[in-house]
Amino acid sequence: MCPSGTYAVGFSLRVEKSIVGDDTALNGIRLYCADRSREVSPSNYISSIESDIGYWGQWTDVKWCSSGYLSAFQLRVESPQGAGDDTAANNIRFKCSPGFSLEGDGTSWGYWGDWSPTCKGTGICGLSTKIEGKQGAGDDSALNDVRLYCCD
Repeated sequence: MCPSGTYAVGFSLRVEKSIVGDDTALNGIRLYCADRSREVSPSNYISSIESDIGYWGQWTDVKWCSSGYLSAFQLRVESPQGAGDDTAANNIRFKCSPGFSLEGDGTSWGYWGDWSPTCKGTGICGLSTKIEGKQGAGDDSALNDVRLYCCD
């Protein structure tokens, strides 16, 4: 959770890009929190938060709302591939409270789901993720789902 009285104003993703073999795609989401009195910029956030993260990939550059807060999201997910290589979650988009959207630097596999409900009068302030652990010789998928929270 963001510190009390703060909301997410930016995000970055931990992503394993396409490789030969077992891809995992999205491995983690990090939110950057700020309070209402600060101008949104890379130097004015208060803290960063993340939930469980997978083992693979690199953190992408931060995407910032130019004003307002993250207020809704849309997840890109690849359905099970049967005997193929499963990746599960691949990318995420966020709406900033003024209405424009930011797309993460994840992969392009799968399809965009529906937009979440929009936080009413506030912003996103927390997250929890569902991560598949290492499968050994099996097929790894890393981040499988995310839940984001609105705060008053």
